[in-house]
Amino acid sequence: MSSTELFENARGFIYSNARLLDRQRFAYWFEGGSKGSVLEALAAYQNEDGGFGHALEPDIRCPQSQPVPTEQALIIIDELEAYDTELMSGIIRYLKSITLSEGGLPLAFRSLMAYPHAPWWITERDDMPNLNPTGHILGLLMKQPRWAEWSQEEWIQRNLRFVWQAMEKPEPEEYHEGVQWVSILEHAPVTPQTSQAVEKLDGWLAKKGVIERDPYAEGYVQKILDWVASPDSYAAKFVTTEELDLHLDAMIKQQLADGGWPISFPAASPLGELEWRGSLTVDRLKTLRAFGKL
Repeated sequence: MSSTELFENARGFIYSNARLLDRQRFAYWFEGGSKGSVLEALAAYQNEDGGFGHALEPDIRCPQSQPVPTEQALIIIDELEAYDTELMSGIIRYLKSITLSEGGLPLAFRSLMAYPHAPWWITERDDMPNLNPTGHILGLLMKQPRWAEWSQEEWIQRNLRFVWQAMEKPEPEEYHEGVQWVSILEHAPVTPQTSQAVEKLDGWLAKKGVIERDPYAEGYVQKILDWVASPDSYAAKFVTTEELDLHLDAMIKQQLADGGWPISFPAASPLGELEWRGSLTVDRLKTLRAFGKL
């Protein structure tokens, strides 16, 4: 299959199946669409408290604001470099309101339990801080021009103390925790503390099995392109050009007959699966283009 055929098949899948948000993301990245159209679609997921819900994270179907959907909103804002969006004032207000007394954000709130959700989102308490997504959220905020202003606020300082304490362990325990380390260490100022954490993170990333080298490994594993979505990804230094080419070729072959890419985990619902696949298909196209395959 030529790259043109791959792209046209993916385009057909997205316009046939993806939610409006991902159709607008696709249009922005590949068809000259506007940032404003993406942000307008994203705004529909924001609540009055400034946080995001309404299944922006397709495995959390509740309408109420949750930390991880709010993290996902920040990811989209970051990919657009739309740092002056009005959505940010609400996000900051929400994050401040859910920062726990000793620092840290919860992974999730019990409000999701009243709605369909994936089994790994079972939540029993609202007051348990978690490095995931606290670290990634702080890392995303550090990239914004207003970070110097926000970083002086007491709630941010509480969250930073929590994150650095959580990173005192010898290494991350798994992928989702590792992502938090990467996000913080990519953007935090260089200090003896950050240098020591980078050494621990790099030692862990170099371990066998942390970055899955088999492009056809099955199950919920994190392969090279999950860690290295573009040439400037933090983990790029841990893979070779030959390994990247092998995984890019495998990614191309894994496009399904309907034009979209599959997810590697069970979805909360058939609609949730399509929503994930639409988002993932845009991400896959971005990765293929970043490495010159599209």
